[in-house]
Amino acid sequence: MQTPRMREKNYPSDVSRERFEQIRPILEQARKRTKPVTVDMYEVWCAVLYLLRTGCPWRALPSDFPKWRTVHSYFAKWSEVDDEGMSLLERALKKSGWRGPRETGAQGLQHVLDRGRAEREEQ
Repeated sequence: MQTPRMREKNYPSDVSRERFEQIRPILEQARKRTKPVTVDMYEVWCAVLYLLRTGCPWRALPSDFPKWRTVHSYFAKWSEVDDEGMSLLERALKKSGWRGPRETGAQGLQHVLDRGRAEREEQ
């Protein structure tokens, strides 16, 4: 795993590393154990929270987070709905005590979750 680096800037959407360690096992369920992790999962999680809170476009993700394509890849994996109708992202957000995005970010999370449920219902 990549050594954790300290970002120059902290964002209001960030969570503490201690809180992240409580939800890490949930997020790692999506990971295939074929390759070592080369990105700091904490930074990916904070980037996802930033996106959900601000509603910014993927490509507008601040450059001190991991690359937007990396963050998007994890977001897509974590957003897949399981047999119980819930995604790892939803479980992690619930366990972390996240109260939801601000107005601008709400559409992003809701859109992804609704789309996943709709696709599942069509099957």
